[in-house]
Amino acid sequence: MVEINRPKPTDLLTIGEVVRRTGVSASALHFYERKGLIHTQRTPGGTRLYPRHMERRIAIIQVAKRLGIPLSEVADQFESLPRDRMPSLRDWNRLNEHWRAKLTARQRELERLQSEMSQCIGCGCVSLSVCLVMNPGDILGRDGQGARRLPPFAEDEG
Repeated sequence: MVEINRPKPTDLLTIGEVVRRTGVSASALHFYERKGLIHTQRTPGGTRLYPRHMERRIAIIQVAKRLGIPLSEVADQFESLPRDRMPSLRDWNRLNEHWRAKLTARQRELERLQSEMSQCIGCGCVSLSVCLVMNPGDILGRDGQGARRLPPFAEDEG
């Protein structure tokens, strides 16, 4: 009988192996480590060794970045994950549900903004300073700069 040695989540990988397997630069890995997003072990000579299960965290970081989730929030969510083993399916599902709710809220906000832009562009005016519908006489300009009618992003509040 032939014995197959399957990789274990706790196997240690060099930084070069992690770079090759994830496509993430060594400098980014160092940054993620400084931010507490990933963890390494050190040899007596100071060489970083990454448990194989850190590749999952790196993949989640990359997805979160593409979705616009701030790294500080990723770090907060990763605090609840175990450092010494691969997170369970329940751990990943909890993380997914948290972000799904935030992304759904962000999607609704973007759809609302898109609808408002379409309505505004549809009126034919070229300047809110002369718009008789949204801003007659530039009354909103008295309140300061910026988009006065847009509510703040949920992320900006609190």
